[in-house]
Amino acid sequence: MSVGAVEALQAEIGRARALMGSLQPQEWAAASGCTGWSVQDVVCHMASVFHTIADPATIDSGSGPDAELNAEVPVQARRSWSPAQVVAEYDQWSTAGLAALAALQEPPMRDTVVPLANLGSHPLHLLANAIVFDHYCHLRHDIGAAVERSAVLPRHDDVLAATLEWMLAGLPQMCAPALASCQQGINLVFRGPAAGGYVLSPGSPWWTITPGLDDSLPSVTTSAHDFVSWATKRTPWRDGTTVTGDVEAAVPTLDALNII
Repeated sequence: MSVGAVEALQAEIGRARALMGSLQPQEWAAASGCTGWSVQDVVCHMASVFHTIADPATIDSGSGPDAELNAEVPVQARRSWSPAQVVAEYDQWSTAGLAALAALQEPPMRDTVVPLANLGSHPLHLLANAIVFDHYCHLRHDIGAAVERSAVLPRHDDVLAATLEWMLAGLPQMCAPALASCQQGINLVFRGPAAGGYVLSPGSPWWTITPGLDDSLPSVTTSAHDFVSWATKRTPWRDGTTVTGDVEAAVPTLDALNII
């Protein structure tokens, strides 16, 4: 699947570049769906992620235990940049970053597990999925909060499948502290693009996610597009789901989900 994620990411890069070429000055400066970040800040973050992947020695990207605080470091350092400078960094490093991510699909590197701050520890091949998720979320939900044509970018099955693979792989580790006090498993049912069903179950040291459905559990039906929004706490889960079965039992588990 991660090889497919590289292809999905290439398509997302094309969409991002086309969008950047259309942004007007007031759109660059508009508040995004990321608290405290303008649209330009979001694009700056997307560029700096690629820069960090391709040549980490040439960028200060933060090295603390919190991935979101680390993301602020290059954004703050580039606050004085013009939109043209941000676009130039994105153009340069998205090309280099995509090539680096493609190389990570090959053994032995693909299965090398690395720690990624509070995102958890993951095999390197999943980094491509992580960046597809990052682009999908930032383009449609964050820049999309200010720019309608970004919000309505395509929601293709391949991009959403790659996005879900990262989110479901990361969920048990990212949400472990909040899930530690929960006992109720749930079914996650996705309709539309990237449709499928998964059982989220208590486990040790982390909860587990397995394909399929368990008829004894509450079922949470959503779209993969909406899951990107509510499972990252951008919108309330109640606004993007239909819950059947023991709804009240499912509430603490749903409240605990916060994918970074």
